[in-house]
Amino acid sequence: MLSKLIKFLTITSVLMLFTACSHNNTLGSGSDAIEGYRIESGNLPAFTPLKGKPGVRASDRVFFDYNSSVVKSDERPTLDRQATWLKKNPKVKVTVEGHCDERGTREYNLALGERRAHAAKKYLVAAGISANRISTISYGKERPAVVGSNESAYAQNRRAVTILLNQ
Repeated sequence: MLSKLIKFLTITSVLMLFTACSHNNTLGSGSDAIEGYRIESGNLPAFTPLKGKPGVRASDRVFFDYNSSVVKSDERPTLDRQATWLKKNPKVKVTVEGHCDERGTREYNLALGERRAHAAKKYLVAAGISANRISTISYGKERPAVVGSNESAYAQNRRAVTILLNQ
């Protein structure tokens, strides 16, 4: 029985690792591919790379406190920049992904991720972006940005990520 459990956990861990590694939420410029879509606008905003994470951009994501879906005051400028860019590019639609750290049940984290995505969407709508341009999805704890069981990893995984969609 124990060997079956170990085998199951090993296979599950490998699958989760591949799932996490196959997901790339970076925003580029010009005609870079993003989540299987192509951006044709050519004038994406300037992005600041995350410290120690080449290719990962800070301005496509906002971070949340533990067990919270409230947009923190220090994260609002990121959403303000997104809203400004979206106003200048009125044909672009986005999806806001809600994510959580690994703590909590799958069901709880899916619900919390949904609340985080909706909080970011609500902020963008309040800033003047049409709600029909913004869809949301929750990945809960299924797609961590950083694999790890420590506060540093948890902080990077409690996020909402804005993904541009092709028209």
